[in-house]
Amino acid sequence: MLFLSLAVRPPQRSKRDRLAAGGARRCGRPTSRTRFYLRGLSGVDVRERTPISDYMLLTLNVADSGEWQQSLRLTDPTRVVCPVIDVISMDTFQYIGASADLRGGFDWNLVFKWEYLSHAERSARLSDPTQVIRTPMIAGGLFSMDRKYFEKLGKYDMKMDVWGGENLEISFRVWQCGGSLEIVPCSRVGHVFRKRHPYTFPGGSGAVFARNTRRAAEVWMDDYKELYYRSQPLAKQVNYGDISERVALRQRLHCKPFRWYLEHVYPDLRVPTLSGTPHALRQGDRCMDTMGHLVDGTVGMYPCHNTGGNQEWIFEDGLLRHHNLCLSLAEDRVTAVLAACDPSDEAQQWRRLGQAFRHARLDACLDSARPALSLEPCDPLRITQHYST
Repeated sequence: MLFLSLAVRPPQRSKRDRLAAGGARRCGRPTSRTRFYLRGLSGVDVRERTPISDYMLLTLNVADSGEWQQSLRLTDPTRVVCPVIDVISMDTFQYIGASADLRGGFDWNLVFKWEYLSHAERSARLSDPTQVIRTPMIAGGLFSMDRKYFEKLGKYDMKMDVWGGENLEISFRVWQCGGSLEIVPCSRVGHVFRKRHPYTFPGGSGAVFARNTRRAAEVWMDDYKELYYRSQPLAKQVNYGDISERVALRQRLHCKPFRWYLEHVYPDLRVPTLSGTPHALRQGDRCMDTMGHLVDGTVGMYPCHNTGGNQEWIFEDGLLRHHNLCLSLAEDRVTAVLAACDPSDEAQQWRRLGQAFRHARLDACLDSARPALSLEPCDPLRITQHYST
């Protein structure tokens, strides 16, 4: 087993840094500044001198929890497995255990997110919590993979820049080209979530992430890439470079179409019709906005920017949708929050009342008078309850 460091800085050998390094052996550290995970590939390239069968890819801001790597030993070379990722406080180095009932996913903005397993899946795991979890997406540089399979599948996209999108690309590639991604609950690794990146992004982090994400979308998502561009229209203005080598790789490996991935790997991801168009919900020059929040996050009003993103909404079948999230109510039954869409959840049911959104079970309407949208008695004269498209 080879442990690959994907770090951007040499380790400082303090007690804290030894904890963060987790005892990983570093191989072939380059001296020039390169895309951070590509540094680890210089370790991969010792293969001609080292009789290794598996790669364990790690970032240096992680710490292992005992015999975590034993659970990641590979028997099927097409299985790509990763541990549960616990949290290590950046300030105190306190170790905080994460839930083992999570898997990786994404919305059509192609940003990675953790999502809870369904109630049925969690119930099935009660009798055996050691069962592996099939995951549509992995978080990034924490996984174990057969060496030859890693090379056969094309390693990483070497033309991505700096950071971001590589987990998206390798997840699509593994699933569509005959492999699988799994989280092994018996294996845990702690991760230090830094407050800022210790490296720079040429042109800004947004442009770099958009370039990398476009490369993944253009190669692997077929016509469904239009759903990404619908969510992030400004991404179309970013040059993603030459993808001919990655397209040829997909053809050479006879990989499945993205529709297969959606149907067999991630059927829970709601797929809007490609012909439909989400709308902004406006009050004058302000629009309803998720404010970048996810599940349990509040919703507010923000100056309309007319580029979609956090201001895209579709009202259908009584649900006010933003991608895979729907407008619901917090426990106080007053504050509007985001929740995973569930048509059977009465808290997510709304009705159009003129230009207002009236809650289907409560005699109250969605109101923007407060910083976070909330329910107030319906009043057709209150402009804070008027939402136009």
